[in-house]
Amino acid sequence: MNTTKTLKKTVTFFEALAIVVGMIIGSGIFLKPGIVLNNAGTPWMSILAWGVGGIITLASALSVAEIAAAIPKSGGLYTYLGELYGGVFGYLLGWVQAVISYPASVAALAIAFATYSGYFLPINDWQQKLLAVSILAFILIMNVIATKFGGIIQTVATVGKLIPVAGIIGVGLFSNLAPGFGGIGASAAGTGFGVAVLGTLWAYDGWIGVTNMAGEIKDPVKTLPKVISIGVMFVIAVYVLFNIAIFKVLPYDQIVSSKTPGADAAEALFGSGGGAFITAGIIVSVLGALNGYLMTAARVPQAMGEQNQIPFSRVLRSIHPKFQTPANALVFQSVLAVIYIFSGTFDTLTDLLVFVLWIFFTMGVFGVFILRKKMPAEKGRYRVPLYPVTPIIGVAGGLYILGSTIVSDPLRSLIGIGITLAGLPVYYVLSRKNQ
Repeated sequence: MNTTKTLKKTVTFFEALAIVVGMIIGSGIFLKPGIVLNNAGTPWMSILAWGVGGIITLASALSVAEIAAAIPKSGGLYTYLGELYGGVFGYLLGWVQAVISYPASVAALAIAFATYSGYFLPINDWQQKLLAVSILAFILIMNVIATKFGGIIQTVATVGKLIPVAGIIGVGLFSNLAPGFGGIGASAAGTGFGVAVLGTLWAYDGWIGVTNMAGEIKDPVKTLPKVISIGVMFVIAVYVLFNIAIFKVLPYDQIVSSKTPGADAAEALFGSGGGAFITAGIIVSVLGALNGYLMTAARVPQAMGEQNQIPFSRVLRSIHPKFQTPANALVFQSVLAVIYIFSGTFDTLTDLLVFVLWIFFTMGVFGVFILRKKMPAEKGRYRVPLYPVTPIIGVAGGLYILGSTIVSDPLRSLIGIGITLAGLPVYYVLSRKNQ
């Protein structure tokens, strides 16, 4: 394969927007309302938690958008950290993302797709894994043949996943099945509010993946800030309205005790077919997230290959001569994901790395302060509004997650750091070789 070719700028504004929305909205919107409500104490406090989590996410997104506009290169946060903090920081994130985090997330989404498909197809555990690998293979082939195909899948899946959400919002907001939001419930207002906000922040995760595609987005300097800000604000509105609708349809106790409040609300609104309606929506939603994660994941090892920061760099950075896609990097991520699917380690790996990934993410948001010192602003280039308040809110949110994670699971946090630092010997060997 030709290693001198560069990726074509084929990703449109709407496809990039679909990546942002599609990677944030997975299955969490259908499953999280009860967990957040239980911690928040009352429906109104729960809605406030979703709003606060959204504001923290938006502040982070607006801050990173300025970096994305100033450094419109593929690789996303891996590239930003390398340029703002030094090569070793970018490498450590890239190492964790390319070898563990992204492929483990892809594996988890593929298994989730197969699991929810079991609602319609009675399958055993082995068949479930085969179905997971099959859907992953389909997504891989489409993205290898053309980035455009991946963009089309992302757009269609994002629209598809919003149909059941829009149905519940549209009908639920005008419903009065649970007057007064079903009462306050047993918990006191505000009890566990911080934990509730933490739960919403997980549900808002995923928007930064679009920055991995910067080298293939048309006019990334203008497009990235727009799709990131519009996409995150749209998701905030969807999450808040969806929860209000749930609270108008179901009583408090049912929301808190149910593992699938979204399906329960759909059944209350649309009858016995409501569960199937929501399950189909979850399947489409997971499919979109799977496509988005694989599409954006491949750009990290491909970008690392361009910097000779990963073994077999020449292979991983190469662009397919016919399809003009990072085919080898896509296959690399998929093979690792298949290994994680059959080993069943994906949940453990993603849990171990939550703390580490948020360290890098918080560094990314703080990076806007470094950016303004290193790179003078160009006229007309996007700059984060309400600076420095906006990035401070984003950094504060990141520090809150890090502090909460250390308190709740210090051992897992330390193991995550250990896994990350295990990549250092490879970095120094490759650095000497490059010199």
